[in-house]
Amino acid sequence: QVQLVESGGGLVQPGDSLRLACAASGFTFSDSLLTWVRQRPGEGLEWVSSIGLSGRLPMYGDSVKGRFVISRDDAKNTLYLQMNSLKPEDTAVYYCTTGYMVSSPGGGPGTQVTVSS
Repeated sequence: QVQLVESGGGLVQPGDSLRLACAASGFTFSDSLLTWVRQRPGEGLEWVSSIGLSGRLPMYGDSVKGRFVISRDDAKNTLYLQMNSLKPEDTAVYYCTTGYMVSSPGGGPGTQVTVSS
């Protein structure tokens, strides 16, 4: 059974950084393409970033390019999202999922990120 559990969110000020983590189980993590998506208040799901096998082919949405860095640790079955220079418009619930450049949640609870002064 696929299980994805996001963590690391919180309340931060504009310009701050956060690192999100997604702990995975129930499937072969190292053989999986992985994605972060987010849902801003009152909006639909938005693709944020994806990563290929062995960390290859990281891709980013235009709104986060140059500020966010996706990475993976296959030994720990964990996906990460380093978020720098956070803006109020980054406020959202962040989800991880399997797949590449998809915009659907992975079934986890998500982690809330709030950027506010």
